[in-house]
Amino acid sequence: MNKPEHLHAAFDQYPTESLLYITNRPPLVFTEGDGMWMTDHQGKRYLDWLQGWAVNCLGHSPQCIQAALTEQAKKIINPSPAFYNEPSLKLASMLTSHSCFDRVFFANSGAEANEGAIKLARKWGKLHPNKSNQHRYEIITFNHSFHGRTLATMSASGKAGWDTMFAPQVPGFPKAELNDLASVEALINDKTVAVMLEPVQGEGGVIPASREFMQGLRALTKVKDILLIVDEVQAGMGRTGKLFAYQLSDIEPDIMTLGKGIGGGVPLAALLCTEAVAVFEPGDQGGTYNGNPLMTAVGIAVLETLIAPGFMQSVIDKGNYLKAGLLKLSEQHDLEGERGEGLLRALKLGSPIGGKIVEIARDLEPVGLLLNSPRPDLLRFMPALNLSTEEIDLMLSLLSDVIPLARKDA
Repeated sequence: MNKPEHLHAAFDQYPTESLLYITNRPPLVFTEGDGMWMTDHQGKRYLDWLQGWAVNCLGHSPQCIQAALTEQAKKIINPSPAFYNEPSLKLASMLTSHSCFDRVFFANSGAEANEGAIKLARKWGKLHPNKSNQHRYEIITFNHSFHGRTLATMSASGKAGWDTMFAPQVPGFPKAELNDLASVEALINDKTVAVMLEPVQGEGGVIPASREFMQGLRALTKVKDILLIVDEVQAGMGRTGKLFAYQLSDIEPDIMTLGKGIGGGVPLAALLCTEAVAVFEPGDQGGTYNGNPLMTAVGIAVLETLIAPGFMQSVIDKGNYLKAGLLKLSEQHDLEGERGEGLLRALKLGSPIGGKIVEIARDLEPVGLLLNSPRPDLLRFMPALNLSTEEIDLMLSLLSDVIPLARKDA
């Protein structure tokens, strides 16, 4: 990487070569964060619309998380998952009381939670075999879906090219089309144990599952005696304007996974299920850091904020405000509109200029703008849920200036 002169000191002190190369990173070192803003080591500020890919649901370093970490660290950090601890008990109780689920297993990442959901469904399928007394293990997932980077969750994902990247895949994940119930029904056979989907496909381009599709899918899975798993790693924890995205469709799944926002920036995830599906036995599932009090104390602070009176309505209001602004921007620049739910939205660019927009916006002076383009013709917006309308306006204004520059450079 070519290092600009003013960055030599920072990079020479801690060479980038010490990190395993897994992605292209810009020559920036972020040192501070506050709400929707980050500051690099040269003092330049950036309006951050990535928020760690929807991780920082309350923005960077919110006071409630600072307090939870500080207070809990003085008590106990990790007594081992072999014992109960108070924060994990409290957070599990809060999650079940605000959802349709009865049991919670805490994990460290969304991929780990999804891996647990796959294992739980397959264990249930072993205990509830087909008419020929054969183990049911296939889980129908969807093209363009994203469930994680473990071998099983990559196999479950419908991301192009992932079927050969680390071949052979883990078998048992036939792919249907989102919002096409017939494509799901066509894949159901005597080996099928579950259907697993994101209520909003995030990496796939912020594509919501329709209310009608979700309701039809729940009805179909009940008729066929198979499980419905919702992956809410990105769409959960208030992101869509409901505490959980499945609530948008007035259905009750059998299994749900959470990640990203549940920890507000720290590594925390969860697998939730109904009592009827809670079939794990000792030795089936575990993990050294699972449910440790330091992380679950943060989860409590996050959830208490989200369920406070008026918070969810504010997410809905700001989501509508952002939607209106993106539609206006689309009209001004002859783009192709927007889509999404709540504060998980996408701007359809109509041409492959997403990468250029990201690069130009980041390098703006005196204030940079951090954006995400999961597809070349799309921008994805994942701000803090407690951002201000002024911060929405600033983003829209900066983006409006960048779009013509990106088109010129394309």
